[in-house]
Amino acid sequence: MNNTILFRKSLGFTLVEMAVVLIIAAFLLGGLLAPITAQQDIRNLEATRVSLKTINEALQGFAVLNGRLPCPSTQADPTHANYGLEDATCSASYAAEGYLPWRTLGVAETDEWGARRTATASNWNGYWRYRIDRNYTTTTGFSTNILATTATYGDTLSVRDSAGNTISSTVERPIAIIFSTGKDMTANGNNASFEATAGVYESNPNSTAFDDILTWIARPTLVNRLVAAGKLP
Repeated sequence: MNNTILFRKSLGFTLVEMAVVLIIAAFLLGGLLAPITAQQDIRNLEATRVSLKTINEALQGFAVLNGRLPCPSTQADPTHANYGLEDATCSASYAAEGYLPWRTLGVAETDEWGARRTATASNWNGYWRYRIDRNYTTTTGFSTNILATTATYGDTLSVRDSAGNTISSTVERPIAIIFSTGKDMTANGNNASFEATAGVYESNPNSTAFDDILTWIARPTLVNRLVAAGKLP
């Protein structure tokens, strides 16, 4: 009988031994998950950058077809027929800023970190933020200003870095700004407050403090696209 008891004891683990095994397993699993998470972040970042390039091209294509740039989308109800479509007008400075009209342009609804909204009260995490100069949202304003000797702007838009240095040209200001709020799904720096009055946006290298991904369109870019499409002499 004593031999049987000793045999049974030799087959099992003590609680201490099991705890040690679980701790080691947890460390090994954590070591594996960290690189996987980092790789997923890199994939999301690159995919979002590709989406922004596609959006940039779609906006230029819209201008070629319509002789203007689209207004933002501000409809908050996902069940509304106009949800994701451009607003009819963006005549006021505040109304000139909102979210990208993804349905109008036929592009992705959100960035790689975003999730589709299901109700009016749903947050806008991951939705593309979009600002447009009002002078380029009507066919009359667009045709008057696109080839003007001296550009005129309805909104004084600019892009700066965190040190306040202007990145965009002060001669040819952005006429459209689009950005993703990145992994933290929160607009950082100047982008955080929907700079409706100042029109100052921010673009920096990706970091833990700033992960917005921003692009913009300037007038010369559109002129080149319109000439290539045979819309301008």
